[in-house]
Formats: sequence, structure tokens, C-alpha cells
Amino acid sequence: MLQVTICAAQPAILTTTPLKKYVTYFNSIDGEAVKNYVPNEQAFDWLSRNIPLFDCPDSTLQTVYYYRWWAFRKHLKQTPEGFLFTEFITKVNHAGKYNAVSSALGHHIYEGRWLHDPQYIDDYIAFWLYVDPKHTAPRFHAFSSWVDDAVYNRFLVNLDHSFIRKNLTALDADYRKWQQERQLASGLFWQFDVRDAMEESISGSRKEKNRRPTINSYMYGNAKALAEMAVIAKNDTLKNRYRKLATELKKLTLDSLWSEDAHFFEVKSGKGGFANAREAIGFIPWYFNLPDDRPTYAQQWDQLTDTTGFSAPWGITTAERRHPLFRTHGSGHSCEWDGAVWPFATTQTLKGLSNLLTNYRHQASMTKAVFYEELLKYARSHTMNGTIYLGEYQDEKTGEWLKGDNPRSKFYNHSGFADLIISDLVGLKPRADDVLDIRPLVPDQWEWFCLDNVKYHGKILTVLYDKTGKHYGKGKGFRVFANGKEVIRTARVEAVSGKRL
Repeated sequence: MLQVTICAAQPAILTTTPLKKYVTYFNSIDGEAVKNYVPNEQAFDWLSRNIPLFDCPDSTLQTVYYYRWWAFRKHLKQTPEGFLFTEFITKVNHAGKYNAVSSALGHHIYEGRWLHDPQYIDDYIAFWLYVDPKHTAPRFHAFSSWVDDAVYNRFLVNLDHSFIRKNLTALDADYRKWQQERQLASGLFWQFDVRDAMEESISGSRKEKNRRPTINSYMYGNAKALAEMAVIAKNDTLKNRYRKLATELKKLTLDSLWSEDAHFFEVKSGKGGFANAREAIGFIPWYFNLPDDRPTYAQQWDQLTDTTGFSAPWGITTAERRHPLFRTHGSGHSCEWDGAVWPFATTQTLKGLSNLLTNYRHQASMTKAVFYEELLKYARSHTMNGTIYLGEYQDEKTGEWLKGDNPRSKFYNHSGFADLIISDLVGLKPRADDVLDIRPLVPDQWEWFCLDNVKYHGKILTVLYDKTGKHYGKGKGFRVFANGKEVIRTARVEAVSGKRL
């Protein structure tokens, strides 16, 4: 990795003019059946104050980037007990108070960590830790969660030490509750597929206590995060507890959930034995950098681009297409995780792939070109009848949204996208120190791009590349600015590290 530091004054590159055009268009095609904290007429002002700006040669990627922020904003709700983000735009029966659902909380925090105003996510985390438990029917543990990992990764963006110290006790108590509810004597965790928000899966069951790559990866990531947050709080007891738990859970996951026959992380039945089905949840361990850096594990990723594996015209399937039970469980009216394309899982898989490409030496046949192709396919899937759309889940061959134009499915807030652009495609890797780390996965054919107005460690960052220097008129090369001062410059797009912000 190249390590350079330069200091030179430089103004902001991007303006909010394109954002204004996008918001005007999105507003024009929306009947706005539901209005929450920020109605459409205020969307531009709110977004211009809160989100990073993005410019690139691919119009689909750029359009969907802004659409996802526009849609995310629609789910922000102000309640008497603070702000929160909903999952469904309309009321659903299985939600808790204020229509809150916890299944995509990790996605929401990863996405929302880039908002300039921290109050929205601060309140949202506090809602689940302190408000929901007081309700008649608490819903926080209705679904598996990687909340501790998400909270820590948000801290890496804003370095709010006081928030971590304030909430560490509650986060620790929540982890212990999961241990009481879902941990087996072996140390592994079990879960019903419905409580992973992945019901009607090939391997799953609404009643059997299966050992799944989902919850075990989540709890490993949570334990690692809690150990790091304990360091922030100077709590050696918790630090040692969670480092030990993370070490133990990693070994258990590798020893118990890796199928040598399938060369894949699989579900193990509560009755014993593997499910004998490769599913997208097998990629989740890389979301948390759990697997060792070995060719044996990396080989699993070859299934991602195999058309009998997970590669389909409209996205990454949730089960291998060769399996005899692929797409056999549903009718398009209830949840189907037996192969249909789910943005929830696509987000997790792309994050795992990004980690493989940036944190591992052994990568099998995966490349940044594969990452970009799958990200672009994901972006292109945001359509219905020729109009931009985000729903629940799709047919892998036709792109049909299998819930149809169901009012509850519009703007379905069950996945992430902007974070994949910021932290994975452009490659801004948040850290606890003041070293600026950029590891781009942008395609080689791009001659220009810019990510601007990124609030990071209390500064505003700009990351841009201009091959000829003519597109932005600010000079050639790959450059990073902090508060208008150039801190990194190289001739080409590559992994770079600035000594100090």
C-alpha cells in the first residue's frame, strides 16, 4: 500500500445541483402515500445537509445511489421516544411500537453512519436498547442481529467515544441475553430461519433449532466489536471476556459449520448433519472477516459466479440454482429464501466479497471486476415496469418483484446500498486512529469519479480520480482532500494510506 501525505488547499468539487435533479424526479413519480419526518417537499434540503455526494461514469449506479438515500429518508420517523427508521413504509402486523422492526437494524446503522447529523442513528440505537424493552411485547430479539458490530463500525466513522461508553453496559447485557436465549452447550448459537428474517429457506425451519452461519457469524462479529468497545471504555474485564468469546466462536464456526464435502459454510440441523444446501448465508462469515486466510475457504467464492451456483441474470440468488429444492417453497405471496434474489442478502454478500478482496491474500477467482459486476447488477435490479423501484425480493431470471406493487413493499428498507458505494467501491475504510485508509474497488475503465461531502472523524473528505485532469479541472490523478487540504495524491487509483488526518 502506498503511503503519502501532501498539504495543499482545495475547495469542494461537487455541488448539490445533480442531487436536486434526482430528488425532483423521484418526487415526481411518488404518490407519497405515507409522510414521515421528512416529506418529499423537504427531501432535497434534508439530503443536501446530511449525505455524501457521488459522481461516476455509470448513470445507473449514480441514480440508484441517490435513490437509496431518498428512500432511506422516507423511513425516518420522529416519535415521542426519539427518532427511528422503519423497515416497511406502511404498518405491518409483526412490527413493534411505531412500526419498528429489528431485522435490518445492522444494515440501517451501516447506511446511516454516513449521515452528517448523528442524532437520527443515536436515537435509533437507543430505541432498541432502552425503549423497546419497556414495551408490552418487546421486538428487539424477534430477529438475529449484528447490532454491536454495526455500532462499533459507526463509531469508526464519527469517533464518538462518549456514545460507546454510555451504551456499552446495555450492549453487553443484550449479548448476554442472546447467550441465554440461543446459545447451546457447545458454544454455538441456534436460530429458526424465520428469526433470521430468512423463512422458507431450503435448510431452515420455523421450529428446528438449527446451527446457522448467520447468527454465529453475527455473534462473532458482535463479540469482536464489544471487545474493541471495552478498550474504549477502559474495561479490561469486558475486553478479555469478549476476546475469549470471539476466539472460541470462530473456532466453533470453522470446525462445525464448514462442510468439507461442499467446500462451503452450511447450516447444521439441530438433529445433526449438514443441510446439504449451499445458500448465500454461507458468505456471511466474510462480512465479519471470520474465516482464516486459506485457499480452502476462499474456494467457496467460486460459486458466486457459477450459473449453477449463485449467479443469475438479476442478481445473487439466496440458494444454489443446482439444488433440487431451488425455488420450490413459495408462491410469491410469502417470504421465499429458497433461491429468490433478496437485497438483504445481496448487501451482506457484497460486503463479504469486498472484505475478501481487501483483507485476504487468497481470493480464489474473485476480482474487483466481479465485485463491480455484481454491484452493478444489484443497482440495475432497482426497477419495475421501467421505473426506479425497491421492493422485497425478485425472480432471479425475470427481475419480477415477487410481492408485486404491494404498498408495504415500496421503498423496502431491508438492505444497504450507499455504504457499499462509500466504503467498498470507493473504499473508504473507517479506522479508530487518524490514519486515512482508502482501498478502492472501482473498475479500471473508469477515467473519473468523485465522492464528496463525506463527514469522517469530524472532517469533510473528498475522494476523486481524474485521469486527464479535464473532467473536474483540478488536476490529474487520484486525490484525497480533508477540509479542503490535499492529504493524498497518486497517479492512478490504488490502495493508499495517509499518515494523519
